[in-house]
Amino acid sequence: MAFPLELAVRYMRSKKSGFVSVGTAFAVIGVALGVAALATVISVTGGFRAEFREKVLGVNAHVLILKYSSDFREYRTVMEQMESVPGVVGIAPFVIDPMMVTHGGKTATGVLLKGVDPELMPKVLDLPRHIVEGDLKGLRLASAKPPERRRRSVLDDLPDEVPLPPVTSAEPGVKAPLLEQIQKSIDEAEAASDAGTPPPEAPVAAPPLDPDAPFGNVEPDGGYQSDLPDEDLLPADVDPDPCASPEAVKLLPGIIVGKTLKENLGLELGSCLQVTSPTIGYVYSKGAIRAPVAKQFRVIAVFDAGFDQYDSKLVYTDLFEAQAFGDSGDSVTGIEMKVANIDDARAITRLVDEQLADGIYHTMDWEELNHGLFTALRIQQILMSLVLALIIVVAAFTVIATLIMVVLDKKKEIAVLKAMGATNSALLRSFLYQGGIIGLAGTAIGLGLGVLVCRGLLVYSFPLDPKVYFISKLPVQVHPHEFVMVGLFAVLVCLMATVWPAMYAARLRPAEAFREQQ
Repeated sequence: MAFPLELAVRYMRSKKSGFVSVGTAFAVIGVALGVAALATVISVTGGFRAEFREKVLGVNAHVLILKYSSDFREYRTVMEQMESVPGVVGIAPFVIDPMMVTHGGKTATGVLLKGVDPELMPKVLDLPRHIVEGDLKGLRLASAKPPERRRRSVLDDLPDEVPLPPVTSAEPGVKAPLLEQIQKSIDEAEAASDAGTPPPEAPVAAPPLDPDAPFGNVEPDGGYQSDLPDEDLLPADVDPDPCASPEAVKLLPGIIVGKTLKENLGLELGSCLQVTSPTIGYVYSKGAIRAPVAKQFRVIAVFDAGFDQYDSKLVYTDLFEAQAFGDSGDSVTGIEMKVANIDDARAITRLVDEQLADGIYHTMDWEELNHGLFTALRIQQILMSLVLALIIVVAAFTVIATLIMVVLDKKKEIAVLKAMGATNSALLRSFLYQGGIIGLAGTAIGLGLGVLVCRGLLVYSFPLDPKVYFISKLPVQVHPHEFVMVGLFAVLVCLMATVWPAMYAARLRPAEAFREQQ
C-alpha cells in the first residue's frame, strides 16, 4: 500500500476501537442518505413519465394526420400514400366526438366516442391488450356500411331546373340579359319613387276555406281544464325501445367502455347503452331542424388502461356507427399511425409533412399531442432532482468538517511527517484519498439502499388516488445509467469538498505547527 493511501486509512480510524471514527461514519451516512434519496426520486419521477407515456400510447397512436376542415372524405387515398413512409407499421382512420351516454337512470357527460375500424385498429392501438372483459367480436355488424351524406352546401340547395343567365355579352357595348333585367328593375323603382307611389305588388290569393272548418266561439267538451300525465310516454308502436328485449339488444352494434365508466353507470357485458350527440346533430336543411342523434349500443368489452381519465371518459365503437352521428357521410376526423420506433415519431412526422405539403393537412406526434403533460413531468423530475441533490451537497459539508477536524487534530503529526521528508503532494493526495474513500463508501451504500427502496416500492405497491393522480399505484422505473450518474455526482462532490482541507494540510509548515503545540 502506498504511503498516501496508508496514511488516509489510518486517519479515518478511531483511536480507541481501531475502526472508523465517528466523524467519518457520519460523513459516510450523510452521503449514503443523499445518494439513496436522489436515486429513488429519479426512479419514481421517471416511472411517472414512463407510466403516463404507456397509458397515453395504449389508447392513442404515435402520429396523427388531421385536416383543416370538417370534411375528410379522401382519407383512403391519404392512407395509401402513407404506406410508403419508412418506419410506419400501422395506419387506421378514426372519428372522435364528445357525447353523452346513458344507462338506466344514470348519465355521464363529456364522454369521447371514438369510432375505429375493427380490422385496422389492432395494428395501431394497444387497446386489445387492455381489455379485461369481453372481446372485439361484434364491434361491427355484418350489414354495416358508411352512412349517406346528409349535409349539403349552399350550392347544392340551388334548383337544377333554373338556368343562370349569362353575366357577360359576347359583343362589346351590348348588355347581358341579366344586366338588362337588373337595370330595368332599377329604372321602374326610380320612376315609382318620383311619382310618389309605391311599386305595384302582385296580389296574393287567399287559400280556400274548408267548408267543414269550425267558426265562432269553439269550446272543447269538458272545458279547457285537463289533467296531464306525469310522464310523457309514447306507445311502443310510435316510439319503440330497442333495449326492451334481450333479443333486440343482441342485434345492436357493439361498444367498448372503460372500467371506471362501467362502474359509474352500473354496466355489464350485454347491457344496452344509449349514446346521444349533444351538439353535432342540429342541422338546418330544407326548412327543418334535425334533433341530436341518439343511438343504442351493446356493451361487448371493458378495457382497463390504468389511466382514470381514459377509463371514465373514452368509449370505442365501429367507425361507420360513429360517422352516423355527423352529417358528412363517409368522412373521418383524422388518420392515426403507429411507428416501429417511438423515438422516431418526430422524424416520421416531418416526412409526412413533406409528402402532404399542400396546406390543408397537419400532423402531430404523440409528444406534441400531450405536450403539456410530458413537459410538466419533465420539469417536475428536474426540479425534484435538483432539490434532493442538495442533500448530497449538505453531506459534502460534513466531509469538509470531518477533514478539517482531522487536520487540526493531526497537525503535530503532519508537521513531523513533513520534517521527516513527506512532500506536499503526498499529504495532498492522502487527504484526497480520504475524501474519495468517504464518497465511494457513501455512494455504494446509498445506491444499494436506493435499489432496495425501489424494489420495495415495486413489490409492495404504494396506492394512489386515481381521481387525483390518474393512476392507481406509485410507479417506479429503475435505469442503471441514472444510478451511475447519481454515483458519479456524489463522488465528484465529495472530492471537491476535500480539496480545501487537503490543500490546507499540504501547505502546513512544520515550524508553525510545533510553535502552536507549545
